[in-house]
Amino acid sequence: MEEIFKFADKLNSSYINFRENLLNDRRFKHADILELIGVKRANSLFQISLAGHSVENREIFLIKTGKGRQKIFLWSQMHGDEPTATAAIFDILNFLAQQQDFQAEIRAILENLDLYFLPMVNPDGAEVYKRRNALDIDLNRDAARLEAKETRLLKSLRDQINPEYGFNLHDQEIYYAAGSAPFPATISFLAPSFNIEKEIDEKRLKSIAQIVLMNKVLQKFIPNCIGRYNDDFMPTAFGDNMQLWGTSTILIESGGYYSDPEKQTARKMNFICILSSLYSLALNNKDTFDIKEYFSIPENKKDKFFDLIIRNAMMERNGNVYIIDVGIRNKEISSDDFRTYSRRAVIADIGDLSSSYAYDEIDGNGLYVKKTNPNQSENLLIEDHADFWLVKESGEKVYKIENGELQK
Repeated sequence: MEEIFKFADKLNSSYINFRENLLNDRRFKHADILELIGVKRANSLFQISLAGHSVENREIFLIKTGKGRQKIFLWSQMHGDEPTATAAIFDILNFLAQQQDFQAEIRAILENLDLYFLPMVNPDGAEVYKRRNALDIDLNRDAARLEAKETRLLKSLRDQINPEYGFNLHDQEIYYAAGSAPFPATISFLAPSFNIEKEIDEKRLKSIAQIVLMNKVLQKFIPNCIGRYNDDFMPTAFGDNMQLWGTSTILIESGGYYSDPEKQTARKMNFICILSSLYSLALNNKDTFDIKEYFSIPENKKDKFFDLIIRNAMMERNGNVYIIDVGIRNKEISSDDFRTYSRRAVIADIGDLSSSYAYDEIDGNGLYVKKTNPNQSENLLIEDHADFWLVKESGEKVYKIENGELQK
């Protein structure tokens, strides 16, 4: 394990050398991937094939490298608005292709593993930055019926490759907490169940072992910011069915981190933990682990985070004064081409938010909430645009919140 830790430390410090700079933000599209595919095609290290097409006839490519006996299949962006791991895949490909550093580790990976990457499974969804495909089908809930072209393709590739391990790469909302503590779930893992009883057979145990390893690695870089998904069996989900079909499957979900709206921290953590796992598998690492280590990873808590919380402010209504917390979340408003977005902050919750957390907080003790627009109702309401003052009882203005941000 010590060798894996050293490898991860070095990956962390040198990541900038491998980061794919064409994918600088989250809203890249199929055309950007095509450009990168063209670059990789010129490198003999990679065998690139046209795996199939989406509903709207966009190409989906399979990238193969390595010559080992152990087959590993990694796929990303089944949901079009979940691109973090797609970027990380191209970071990993850059790492494997470079010839300046990590040569012993790269040699071990490529000689012992047979790697298959399927980035951007849902290019139609990515084009308009939405979760579902062009038929409005959730691809990750189509593993049983296989109605969509993209899911039939994914199942067909799994059957052809017959991988020992599968990495199912997704994004989750930035408002998940890692358990009941004030930390965002920047990365969340799951070794999916393959039946309602949630049994643990040899295949699932292998998934769990890799997650335990990756959790240990990431705790050094994002301590306390790692969660675990509930393992209730989902009969239409791909991860659960991949496990059922015989591939040891590892779900990785990319969440939020402090001051990181483009999820670049989660992207880097994908790069580090996936490569650490691959290197461990290449070395045939036999470190023992206690299964309790997996179940000790705190379970994801949905909707526990806000972008901003105003704590202990006062609100006056009909001559009465109430102590309230105000939770604010940002909504993204897409541009016409879906490449960029504007941000609209809204009041997401009002009341006692003492068991919730935020990326930023303001102590509103002794201050009253007052709308900034005199033409608006004085009442602060859920889904209101987050524009208001925090004022003293005398009326003196102390803080201005404009579009959910404190104005300095």
